[in-house]
Amino acid sequence: MKPEKTKILLVDDDTDVLEFLSYNLKKEKFKVYTSENGKKALKIANKKIPQLIILDVMMPGIDGIETCEELRKNKKLSESLIIFLTARGEDYSQIAGFEAGADDYIIKPIKPKVLISRIKAILKRYNNIDDNTNINIIQNGDLIINTEKHIVTFKGNEIELPKKEFALLKLLASKPDKVFSREKIFSSIWGDEVIVGDRTIDVHIRKIRKKITNDCIKTIKGIGYKFIPDTF
Repeated sequence: MKPEKTKILLVDDDTDVLEFLSYNLKKEKFKVYTSENGKKALKIANKKIPQLIILDVMMPGIDGIETCEELRKNKKLSESLIIFLTARGEDYSQIAGFEAGADDYIIKPIKPKVLISRIKAILKRYNNIDDNTNINIIQNGDLIINTEKHIVTFKGNEIELPKKEFALLKLLASKPDKVFSREKIFSSIWGDEVIVGDRTIDVHIRKIRKKITNDCIKTIKGIGYKFIPDTF
């Protein structure tokens, strides 16, 4: 998708930050919307359906974590990517962000050129996710993954998975019993250009297990993860 066709929503209570980020993104031809608070951001997102939403954590009223959770409840935004851009670098803050449904977590301060590079890498990775395989349907017992329509059903019920969780499940389920190293998962899902925390995969795996079943993905200590067939 070309930058001029990519809509980005910036959410931060600091108007100077909004102006600075907006200026740099617009220079790259992105279509940019801004909001100073979470409540307004929810309305803009629902109306404009941005491909990418960049959130601060600390905001008055509805904070970034709550805003992210509400965005993830909106089915119209199931394809939208959400990134936290914040000065809060503690492990618990990052984990809370991923638990809320974020696709990435970037810690301030960050140089504009580096941020733009990260954004482009994330958008490129997600635009190309469905090009990694020609398989449209992955089925194992009661679990069905429609990779073309981005739909997961388990025991006849549709399971809502944000884009990164879907991509991770799809990757593992495409080759049952194959052990995927953490490095391979990072490269395939986040891309070599994107730096994410060590616990990122763990958080996403835990959320997938919670939504489907704890038996679907096995942790291979010191190596990575594998999808377990015939557990459904």
